[in-house]
Amino acid sequence: MTAFAAALDALFADAHLARDVVYTAEGGAPALVRAILRRPDDVTGFGEARIWSETTRIDLRVAEVPEPRPGDRIEIEGEAFLIQGEPIRDREWMVWTIDLRPA
Repeated sequence: MTAFAAALDALFADAHLARDVVYTAEGGAPALVRAILRRPDDVTGFGEARIWSETTRIDLRVAEVPEPRPGDRIEIEGEAFLIQGEPIRDREWMVWTIDLRPA
């Protein structure tokens, strides 16, 4: 195990940073996985206007969720979301960053 992988495992194990979520692949069985939740505000330009919106993003380990796809379901503390758009892997291919939308 590399030092980076060990540090990543420590981050996902930290109760202050990560939490348990339920991941369900489309047509698959639910699985309990660890995730780091982010809910930043997003400002998007549209012509002369700037549109503010709330977003929900999570980071999942590739080791736990090898192939997330749009339409897969994530449940966070009883609130259901669907994966929106294509998940993006980090440079080391160890973490997915995923945009969610309410289910």
